[in-house]
Amino acid sequence: MRLIRLFTYYLLGMVSIFCVSIFPQYFSTRGTPESTGYFAQLFSFGKDLMKPESWVYQFERSQAGGAPMMEIMGPAFIYSMQILLGALLAGFSIALFLALGSAFLPKIVLSPIKRLLDVLESVPDLILATLLQVLSIMIFKSFGVDLFRVASFTEKAYFAPIVTLAILPLVSMFKILLLMIEEEFLKVYVTFIKSKGIDKLNILIRHILKNIMPLSFHHIKIIIWGTLSSQFIIERVFNVHGLTFYLLDNFKPITIFVTLGLIFTPFYFLFQLVDIWLKEDLPLSYETRRRSWWQISRIGNMVEGTKRFFENILYSIKSINLRKLSPFRPFINAFFTFYRHMKNWKFAIGALFFIVTISYSIIYSVTTDNHVDQVRLYYSEDGVKLLSAMPHAPTKPFFFGSDKLGFSLFDQLVIGAKYTLIFALLIALLRVVGGLLFGVIYAFYLGPRTQQWLAKLIDSIHFLPLSLVAYILLAPILMPAFTGFGYEFTYTFTERILLEMFILTILVVPLTSVLLGKEIKRVLDYEFIASARVLGGSRFHLFWRHIFPHIGARLTILLGTQFIQVLLIFIHLGIFKFFFGGTKLDFDPMGADPPMSITHEWSGLIGELGRTTIASGRYWYLWILAAFMMAIFAMQLIIQGVKEVQQVKVGVLYKLPKAQKKKAKHTHEVPSYQVTKDSFKVIGNESNSTLEPGVGTTFDRKIKPKFKRGFERGM
Repeated sequence: MRLIRLFTYYLLGMVSIFCVSIFPQYFSTRGTPESTGYFAQLFSFGKDLMKPESWVYQFERSQAGGAPMMEIMGPAFIYSMQILLGALLAGFSIALFLALGSAFLPKIVLSPIKRLLDVLESVPDLILATLLQVLSIMIFKSFGVDLFRVASFTEKAYFAPIVTLAILPLVSMFKILLLMIEEEFLKVYVTFIKSKGIDKLNILIRHILKNIMPLSFHHIKIIIWGTLSSQFIIERVFNVHGLTFYLLDNFKPITIFVTLGLIFTPFYFLFQLVDIWLKEDLPLSYETRRRSWWQISRIGNMVEGTKRFFENILYSIKSINLRKLSPFRPFINAFFTFYRHMKNWKFAIGALFFIVTISYSIIYSVTTDNHVDQVRLYYSEDGVKLLSAMPHAPTKPFFFGSDKLGFSLFDQLVIGAKYTLIFALLIALLRVVGGLLFGVIYAFYLGPRTQQWLAKLIDSIHFLPLSLVAYILLAPILMPAFTGFGYEFTYTFTERILLEMFILTILVVPLTSVLLGKEIKRVLDYEFIASARVLGGSRFHLFWRHIFPHIGARLTILLGTQFIQVLLIFIHLGIFKFFFGGTKLDFDPMGADPPMSITHEWSGLIGELGRTTIASGRYWYLWILAAFMMAIFAMQLIIQGVKEVQQVKVGVLYKLPKAQKKKAKHTHEVPSYQVTKDSFKVIGNESNSTLEPGVGTTFDRKIKPKFKRGFERGM
């Protein structure tokens, strides 16, 4: 039965890839007279897959004819997997050795290491690739050694792509292992082992490492998912002739299907077999008896189940007290929550970055009507001497320099900030809200086996590179298509924005739904939830009054991580000239301008970066990546601030500089008190003689006889 489920999930994953492969062709032909509709094209593509003569790779750009599909894609797949596996092996191995070595370091040394890992985690992969190229150019100019050689048709490059791609898994895995090892050292069994006299190295190798490996396996899947998306860009930057190169050269449904299938198949079976080895897919303990298929499919059971489902929803709606609902209460609660978090300096700095940047961008656009200064030739004051030509270096005529057409980089960054940051936040918010809505359905209305089946099915998305799938779906939307009157957009500007937001949201909503659904299930296992159910609390009451306050901080953290992921996708799409809102192309035969962004958003400037740009000494173009990096770092500060506020709420102690200053101030104000022999008073028979008459008698009367004898005996 387990083997049947394994192949069933695989077939469902391949069906999903089959449905996705036809989307670019459908979007590009939609609205044209020859368009036949999505399902008609899907059915036609399915028939073509059954024909062996359809499995041919056409060299469209090189005009070299065709060749059998697997003769081209097979070696390209092996080349890409060699780079990927080399990067993963190098990154995970170095991370493991660094984590084991860090376990012997003092806390004073570990603290800056953790902060450095947080900073490195905020650096996008494109920035790392660019900086490594800058380093290789400097070494080549100084010593004549070319470390990072770009690939060609005759020579393959391994060192540069592997080193660049290995940084992401190295940093992520090192941070995860470091935190898990620290947490494991605090457990009771480690204290017991230490009491037996076993040294720290043996404890680390024989016990802790063995216990954290199954848990780290879940993080490995997420890391590989991110690495697959990064490889899509690294192959482009270093001109690697792998799957990415041949996919872009022949962007047809059959090539898309083969590429995604080759990536999906090995990773799916690898992780599913590891799941079986870890024995995670065990049947639930309370499911001792399963009903047969004819019992489940009986009409009476189906009608009764549907009736109970709608009765639960109706009861939840009726339990809402409309009198207590206020349209202003959520905004008031959100304001006070925001004010409470602003007391944390990390959250305040990150939030102020977004508030100030977006506000300044909107004000600048309104007051100047999105004006961008342009200087093609810069002359001296006398107008005779030519000082510089396009692109202009900092600081004249523009402080931050210009692009290839002489447009000010700073003006473009300011105008595009509102589009980049607002829509990235909006897409991240839609991912979280959509995941929360479907997560509630997942946790409250689905049975355990349905939840398990759905989680396994959605888990297959981890094996498809998100940036590659986004590229496949957005290619016919963001790029103008050739019509009878020239190159024109198939969709309007508003439709392009809405479609891009929808695609970038819907690709991740299944993952956030399962993630938040499991988080809600974890809260439902608490004892106070059982008490609330006994007292008659409805599902809406349980969610709104008990569950939502517990997962609120988790939602904020998830919003931050999704925002960072959206920015990374913007960067990846910008490498391929796919800009938010559409790409403006120029087909002037006398000298066409490079592709430009219609909205001037930040990913539209990413195309300015390249190996020739850095090699020519135009380092001021790195301001473009610095803007992305500042936004990512600001969001990481917000996430860290939310975590610290949540830790204070649950009682976890950490040092506050303000609290330390107040404590030091009060310490100096407390007067010193000297203890002498006069500070004590002897109590005994002699002291009773000094009392006033009648006092001793009154004291004796208050003591019962048996206590009085003991008191006198103690004298």
